[in-house]
Amino acid sequence: MEKPITVVILAAGLGTRMKSRQAKVLHRAGGRCLIEHVLATAQALTTPERIFVVVGYQADRVREAIQTPGIGFIQQAEQKGTGHAVMAGAGVLSGLDGLLVILYGDCPLVRVETLRGLVAAQQSSGAAGAILTAVMDDPTGYGRVLRDASGRVTGVVEQKAGTPEQLALREANMGLYCYQAAPFWRHIHELRPDNPAHEFYLTDMVEILDRAGHDITAYRIDDPREVLGINDRVELAAVDRLLRERKARQLMVAGVTIEKPETVTIDPGVSIGMDTVVEPFAQILGSTTIGDNCRIGACSIIRDSELADDVQIGPFTIVNTSRLEHGVEAGPYARLRMENHVAAGAHIGNFVELKKTSFGAGSKAMHLAYLGDSQVGADAIVGAGTITCNYDGRRKHPSKIGAGAFIGSNSTLVAPVEVGEGAYLAAGSVITENVPADALGVGRSRQVNKPDWARKRRELGQHRPG
Repeated sequence: MEKPITVVILAAGLGTRMKSRQAKVLHRAGGRCLIEHVLATAQALTTPERIFVVVGYQADRVREAIQTPGIGFIQQAEQKGTGHAVMAGAGVLSGLDGLLVILYGDCPLVRVETLRGLVAAQQSSGAAGAILTAVMDDPTGYGRVLRDASGRVTGVVEQKAGTPEQLALREANMGLYCYQAAPFWRHIHELRPDNPAHEFYLTDMVEILDRAGHDITAYRIDDPREVLGINDRVELAAVDRLLRERKARQLMVAGVTIEKPETVTIDPGVSIGMDTVVEPFAQILGSTTIGDNCRIGACSIIRDSELADDVQIGPFTIVNTSRLEHGVEAGPYARLRMENHVAAGAHIGNFVELKKTSFGAGSKAMHLAYLGDSQVGADAIVGAGTITCNYDGRRKHPSKIGAGAFIGSNSTLVAPVEVGEGAYLAAGSVITENVPADALGVGRSRQVNKPDWARKRRELGQHRPG
C-alpha cells in the first residue's frame, strides 16, 4: 500500500550571492519563477494539501507568487540553516504520517521521474530514508557521502568540515531526501549547530539516524546538473538554458520543427501542434497554444495567445493575448497588441497594429494601418494608412466597419463611427459621421490646381537678395 507523501520546499533564504533585492526563489528561469518550477514537480508527486513551502525573506512576495490553492506555508523567522528550516515546521508537519520529501526552491531542474525514483528507493529498501547522490568528476562545494566497509551510508560531511581523505570521495550528496516521517520527526531535535557556520545542517540527519540504528540508502542519478542549485546570475542563466533545451526537445520529439533551437525561447506552459515550424529567435511565451501546420516567423513574439491550425506568422511580428483562427496570416512586422480576435482566413500585413479589435473572416489590412477598439466584418478591405481615432483624450470609443466594406488608403475614422456593409470610403477621407451601407463616404477638400504657380514662385525667388 502506497504511503502518503508530504513535500517540504525550502524557500526562506535571501540568496546573497545573487546580488539582488529580490528573494532568490522569485528570480525567473525557463519562463517561471524558480519556486514555480519546483512546485509543479512537487504537485506531480502529491496533492497541494501535502505541500508546504518554508518562507522567510520576502515571505509575503513568495506567497503571492504561489497561486496554487491548498499549498501550506511555514514561517522561518531566522535563517539558521537547512535543518532549522525543517524544524520550523515541526508543529504542523510532525503530525503527518507516511513519507517526507525535502526539496529546495532554487533547484528547478529536478524531474518528477527522479523524485519517484528516490521514493521508490526508500520504499524498496525499507530504510528510514533515501538520499539523492551523484558521482562527480569535481564535487567541490558538495557534501560527500560516507559509507562503511560494507557500503552502507553512514553520513554526509560538508566541504568545510571534511578531511582530505573524505574530500577525495567523488560521491556527492545532491541535497534531496525522502524519509519515513516517524523516525525523522522523532530524531530531528538532535540536530546541533556544531559547525563553523553555527547552523543546523539537514545533512546531519543521516548520521543521527544511522547512530540510532536506522538504515539510510542512496539513490544515485547520472546527471548531477539536474540538481543544479542557483547562487548567482551566471548559474541562473545556465539553468534557464537547460530548461529551454528541455522544452524544445520535448516539442521536437512531439513533431514540431524548431530551426536553430538554441536561439528560440519557449515557455513551459506553451503547447504546439504537429508539423508547425518555429523559425530562429522566435519567443513563444506564457500560456500560448499553437495548432498544427503553423509557421512562426523569425524573431516573432507570441504571448498568452491562441493560434489555430495553418496560421502563418511573419518575421518580427508581435501577438499578445489574442486569438487567431484557422488560416490567418499576420506579418511580417505586424503588432497584435492585446485582446484581438482575428477570424479565419484574414490577413494582417506589415506594420499593421490591432488593439482590442475583432477582425472578420477573409478581411485584409495589408499595410500601415492602426485599428483600435474596432469591429471589422467579413471580407472587408482596409487600405494602407488607415487609422481609427479611438481616443478623445478622456475615453476610448469604438469604430465599426461592416462586411464587404472598402476603406480607401489614408482614411481616418474618428470614433465613435460606423461604416455600413458594402460601403466605400474615398482615399484620404476623414470620416466623422456614419456611412450608410453601400454608400460612398468622402471626407476631404476638393482639389484645386493653380496654373504656373510653381514657375512664378521660382522666378520670384531668383530676384530675392541673398
